[in-house]
Amino acid sequence: MQDITSMNTKSIISLTTFALLVFTGLIILGLWGCPQYKVYSQRMEGEALLAHAQASKEVAVAEARAKMESAAMLAAADTIRAHGVARSNQIIGESLRNNEAYLHWLWIDNIEKNPQAVIYVPTEANLPILEAGRRPWLKDTAR
Repeated sequence: MQDITSMNTKSIISLTTFALLVFTGLIILGLWGCPQYKVYSQRMEGEALLAHAQASKEVAVAEARAKMESAAMLAAADTIRAHGVARSNQIIGESLRNNEAYLHWLWIDNIEKNPQAVIYVPTEANLPILEAGRRPWLKDTAR
């Protein structure tokens, strides 16, 4: 019976020693692991901030590139439109050159479209007669 008791005591002591060693090992691991985890955590946080900053930069560059391409396309469209207007003006100018009959007809047509228009007819010295008959107060003072 002493053998059983001494075996139980030895088992309890060895189990207690093992538990104490495990507990001490966990404490040492915790004391070493916590600072290591903080360093790891800060490094990961820094990498995340860097990735976010790079992504923001790429978005800004892409937006600027899109604006630049849009401006170039708008400038090209304005240039094409200006060339078209210049060509139209050239065609109209060439068609009106030495075409006095058409210009005379256009002048008469515009007079008919706006009967309220005031037309100044130049005299022999190329000076217009200025609405002398249209101002009633001038008629009253002339008497």
